[in-house]
Amino acid sequence: MALIGCFRPRRCGIATFTADTHDHLRAVRPDLAIDVYAMCGEGDRALGAEVACTIREQEAASYRAAAEAINDSDASAIWLQHEFGIFGGVAGDMILELIDRVAAPLIVTLHTVLAEPNPDQRRVMERLIARASKLVVMSDFGREILRDVYGASSDQIVHIEHGTPDRPFVDVTPLRETLGIADRPVLSTFGLIGPGKGLETAIRALPAITAQYPDILYRIVGATHPNLVAAEGEAYRQSLERLAESLGVEDNIAWENRFLDTGELLDQIELCDIYLAPYPNLQQITSGTLAYAVALGRAVVSTPFVHARELLGDDVGILLPGADSEAIAEAVLLLLAVPEERRALQRRAYARGRRTAWTVIAQTCGALVDGVTRRDRPTARGRAAPALEGAWSLCDEVGMFQHCNHFVPDRAHGYCIDDNARALMLLHSLPPRAQEEAMSRAQTFASFIQHGWNAERGRFRNFMGYDRRWLEDAGSEDSNGRTLWALGHAAAHAAAPAMRDWAASWFDRSAAMFEQFENPRAIAFAMLGADDRLGHDPGNAHARAIVERGAAFLSALWKTERRPGWDWFEADLAYDNARLAEALIRAGRRLPSVPLVEIGLDALAWLTSYQTAPDGHFRPVGSESFGKPGESLPFDQQPLEAWATIAACAAASAATGNALWSTHAETAYAWFLGRNDRHLPLGDARTGRCFDGLTPRGVNRNSGAESVLAFHLAYRTMADMFWREAIADSPDWRSAGTGPLPAAAPAPAPALAH
Repeated sequence: MALIGCFRPRRCGIATFTADTHDHLRAVRPDLAIDVYAMCGEGDRALGAEVACTIREQEAASYRAAAEAINDSDASAIWLQHEFGIFGGVAGDMILELIDRVAAPLIVTLHTVLAEPNPDQRRVMERLIARASKLVVMSDFGREILRDVYGASSDQIVHIEHGTPDRPFVDVTPLRETLGIADRPVLSTFGLIGPGKGLETAIRALPAITAQYPDILYRIVGATHPNLVAAEGEAYRQSLERLAESLGVEDNIAWENRFLDTGELLDQIELCDIYLAPYPNLQQITSGTLAYAVALGRAVVSTPFVHARELLGDDVGILLPGADSEAIAEAVLLLLAVPEERRALQRRAYARGRRTAWTVIAQTCGALVDGVTRRDRPTARGRAAPALEGAWSLCDEVGMFQHCNHFVPDRAHGYCIDDNARALMLLHSLPPRAQEEAMSRAQTFASFIQHGWNAERGRFRNFMGYDRRWLEDAGSEDSNGRTLWALGHAAAHAAAPAMRDWAASWFDRSAAMFEQFENPRAIAFAMLGADDRLGHDPGNAHARAIVERGAAFLSALWKTERRPGWDWFEADLAYDNARLAEALIRAGRRLPSVPLVEIGLDALAWLTSYQTAPDGHFRPVGSESFGKPGESLPFDQQPLEAWATIAACAAASAATGNALWSTHAETAYAWFLGRNDRHLPLGDARTGRCFDGLTPRGVNRNSGAESVLAFHLAYRTMADMFWREAIADSPDWRSAGTGPLPAAAPAPAPALAH
């Protein structure tokens, strides 16, 4: 686990909490290795060897470097301690540089949950909620705010109370004699000193208390908050001293102006008879010192801030009506006058504290880590064919719908030529008998493509509304490239001669638009279709021109854009990345040209390595990376990328005979079945459906056409190229998606050693 937050020797509550979490988790879960990623500010003391990495809080690059280190470490989970003020940027938004880049499940402990955030605080919180698998709060109030104000889901929120020490109860500590306090009644407040402590209110209560107990001692233990010292020195503490002097109670106050380590802090808490928590911010959801005081069995008098209301309920302490000096004095005088009541309060507090002992809390934390890092193996057989009904259920008499709400087709988004082209490819990837029996579906998809042609523009349209109206005059280069690909594929692989002739004529008719293509993926798609077209008609001039010109373009692009450590065609990775390498490999075999094949193999070797996680599973570049040169954000991961990788590996395997490409293809296909960054299956062979992507919090539960088709087409490639000898004919292609395997392909060109 990667544990992120302030850490010792920094002197602040978050550092103490993070260190306690680290120490107690290690004690109860020795099987869990914990790497600490510690925040580091200007002037911080050197961190110890237990810190794996430091994050300089004001340097965005440091957050990005930490994310890379976490990914490289193959951490199973990440636990972030979040407080707005400990990270750089507006509202601490530099932490987003880290959480956007990590792949492991994220747990966030929210030390502050604001009911009325400003726009920047809301922006940061909403991003944390979107990325986190689990959100940990220390109060039920925090849970309500997350749900009602920020829209977090209830199953995402976990209530784990602030951990506390588990010490035997001490009534009178020997430290009293050491400090010369003897039997004086002692009040105490602990923690870093600042205006938020409400110390003015407590000091103003002292005159009424000293009138009856002139020997009362109020110990204020803790250093001034370092941020306050940096801004104004000790001006605030000095103002409190002047207040005490003006009220004539300066001799009743003892100042312990230093930061105490946990052990000494606990000794000091045990010293007091009554612990005061006069905090004026009634929305405060966490107070570590209050939790410590209760766990050590002290009688507590507190303002009714959120944490106090929850922790001191059921007569565990005295809750004041507000931040009021008279109320403080009245409660303290009652407890001093009636020792039996004070001792009963101490017993109830100590009993309450057993529920928050660090040994108990650490076990709960360990179980939470186990929950988000489950490594279940996929239950589906890895070679079970997806049921074709999963694809056909997205179709009507017009064609295939683009999107779904869960598994129900969404008519609001209509149709697109992209998906109908891919659907035609799926149908013509089936065994011949299956194609013949599904000819009516093939005609529907082919008709959609044919109807999309705009002769005036020399392009295919792409988007169509549910009302059958085209929404544009010409589709994108990508959609037109995919359409050429589907036409070339049908010309080569359709079982029906009439369909092959139809596809060949439309390919030749529309091939001229390739001359206008500039997008590398559109060019690659057209090259794949042209390669198929040449497989059916080796002398086709249109197809050969596409292969030759496309290969020249991609090879020149690769030579221009590649740089040390980045053997790729572009400065960034987007969607369908492996198609660029596949197009060159197939073009090199078709022309033939060994250098083209070598470039394609080199590029694919780099890509498969880049998209392999440290533990060996497939980690495709996420869609959040698109348009960000040099970035590789892990989410959202798309089925399209897994299919593209499998197809490119099939081309590489055919070119080289190297079994390594089969291994890479198997790894990419396993991504569908649950061997991925969330250990969740996306594809379901039984239903033939596939979820739309892998997100930081699990799967996108919609099952649109692109994802379903990618799953089916990936399976067909695996079945036909890598599993031919292991898959038996299915007796019913309608349910299983298999049938008699196609005849053996022609002998490949001479293999290349690679």
